[in-house]
Amino acid sequence: LGLNFSRFEVLALLSFTKEGELPLGKVGDRLQVHPASVTNTVNRLEADGLVARKPHPSDRRTTLAVLTRNGRWRVEQAAVALAEIEFGVAGLTGDGRRAVDAAILELRVAAGDFVAPSSQRR
Repeated sequence: LGLNFSRFEVLALLSFTKEGELPLGKVGDRLQVHPASVTNTVNRLEADGLVARKPHPSDRRTTLAVLTRNGRWRVEQAAVALAEIEFGVAGLTGDGRRAVDAAILELRVAAGDFVAPSSQRR
């Protein structure tokens, strides 16, 4: 599908918004990446016709990244492809799969992404 992970992240983030658009600064904040990385990624997505830029309607200093119809289609196809390979952990079963799931949960809780389920709180 021609997407690396950073491009997929930007497309997915935009697809989760109500209007399919966000200020470039918010993209960086939400993905926790440097503004230069956002600019480079959006430049490539724009060149591929997956994202467009437009001025913010009320803040002339701000530019919005806008998901295009092709961008929405591409991120939907990428999400299907990731689900089909079970996000790269399809080869793990049983204890190995549970260990990876537990480690990811612990990392995400530590990062503040969400609160641990009550059964896993200490």
